[in-house]
Amino acid sequence: MRMNVSAEPGPAGLRPLSARSVVLSLLLGAHPPELPVKDLVRLVEPFGIGGSTLRAALSRMVAAGDLRRTDAVYRLSDRLLARQRRQDEAVQPRTRAWDGDWEMLVITATGRGPAERAELRTRLTALRLAELREGVWLRPANLDRPLPAGLHQVALTYTARPDEPPRALAARLWPLADWAATARSLLARATRADRPADRFTAYAAAVRHLLTDPVLPSELLPADWPGETLRTAYAGYRQELGAALDVREEEYSNRGMTHS
Repeated sequence: MRMNVSAEPGPAGLRPLSARSVVLSLLLGAHPPELPVKDLVRLVEPFGIGGSTLRAALSRMVAAGDLRRTDAVYRLSDRLLARQRRQDEAVQPRTRAWDGDWEMLVITATGRGPAERAELRTRLTALRLAELREGVWLRPANLDRPLPAGLHQVALTYTARPDEPPRALAARLWPLADWAATARSLLARATRADRPADRFTAYAAAVRHLLTDPVLPSELLPADWPGETLRTAYAGYRQELGAALDVREEEYSNRGMTHS
């Protein structure tokens, strides 16, 4: 049976810091997801990214369809707006009381090529379903979200009550100990990071890790599950970034008044 987990690069999912990754993280955490270039210049400065490097990255991101530009304001493209919705859901997943039911989805479409199968697998994993065996996906029915209507063209959906004890089934479907160990490692890295770039890198990895949290009912989780702690820490960091933007905007305005 497959273990339902996505591989992440580097220790604890850390990725090298680049101008593109910083800009995307800032815009994915902004509501609305748009920032003037003057704000982006100030926000990326603590990460050692100069203005010319930033502007070159912004041009490449517009050409690649990551961003849209209106005058001097950059905004996430529609494709990345969907990613922002997934990220917001990862930080604040909508749940409901669990009564013991499980969602089950059975793939019925045939004749799909490798690319189509991989795309469907990605979609189902993003919905926090886990693959019991090829073509059979399930999870506890504690998420307050409908399945996309398009899935019914390729699969049948059921409500089920497996005979296997639910804690044992959850432990088979998801590598819970590994997920918890990575979450604790990211929390430790973020706590002891001194430089803004190191904290940013740790929390960028944290939000990617939260996207893979199965969001199980508490009764199916191991003791001391760190999911909520990681969410709270990331939400606090995102508030810090928002406050930093406000402070830098005020400082910029004050300098303009001083020199006028």
